[in-house]
Amino acid sequence: MARIITLTLNPAIDKSTTVTGIGPNTKLRCTEPTYDAGGGGINVSRAIHKLGGSSLCKYFAGGPTGVFLKQLLDDQQIEQEVFEIEGWTRENFAVTDTSNNQQYRFGMPGPMVKEAEWQNALQQLEMQLNKGDYLVASGKLPPGVPNDFYAQVGDLTKKKEALFILDASGEALMEAAKSHIYMLKPNLAELGAMCGVPSITDLDLKSLAKQFLEKHDCKILVVSLGPKGALLATKNEMVQVPAPVVHQQSTIGAGDSMVAGMVMSLVGGKSLSEMVMYGVACGTAATMHQGTQLCNKEDADKLCDWIKAQ
Repeated sequence: MARIITLTLNPAIDKSTTVTGIGPNTKLRCTEPTYDAGGGGINVSRAIHKLGGSSLCKYFAGGPTGVFLKQLLDDQQIEQEVFEIEGWTRENFAVTDTSNNQQYRFGMPGPMVKEAEWQNALQQLEMQLNKGDYLVASGKLPPGVPNDFYAQVGDLTKKKEALFILDASGEALMEAAKSHIYMLKPNLAELGAMCGVPSITDLDLKSLAKQFLEKHDCKILVVSLGPKGALLATKNEMVQVPAPVVHQQSTIGAGDSMVAGMVMSLVGGKSLSEMVMYGVACGTAATMHQGTQLCNKEDADKLCDWIKAQ
């Protein structure tokens, strides 16, 4: 069976807590915090594990916080490989106000990564990737890593005949779109930026998706539509998948849970439409829990059944 390898360049320790009422200039009494290993690819690996699958989780880490991050993943029995860096792994902070169920998320920029450190990661990937492997890269780039890093990864996967799945944003996404990508998961704003339009309506979504695929080396495009679900687009197929309405507790990791569900479906030999249905179900399931608990298989399976019934 093909391996799933996840890549996280800017991981984090996600610290979450709750408080009743948030206001300025007052001491806020928070509940006991929870700590989770976070960052795009790491979340994908954690979600894959919760769905009953396995992956090799590769990521940059350094300092005492990097050691703590590794321990958190060891505790969850996630197979991992650390690309050592000198800078300390970042910490993020999320607070949910229980009086109105509003969540406040504070994201830190991450450590500076030296050229020798990110070059080493590319060299290690080239040596370890095999034909047919799925390489899933998710998340922003940390300071010091060039905007074309994911584009270089795309070229590398093409050379090694591996399958590159990318969930990124900003300039890193714009550069990567020029390279080889097996599956890309932008949201509406990101697709608009790549297509050079300020916004996208329901009327022009499918035509822009088709236009993108005609101009780029990308086999599968899955456009995340948030609470509306997702659009699957290939050169021969265009399917919009609705998302169930649930009681949301947290949106942290919903996109990564969606990616996890999709890559699990691909490895399991599911059709592309089934892949997106399960991805939407997993992304929705992740919002049903507080903090960064991600999706549960039982929730995801039930939601997928609902989607199929539509």
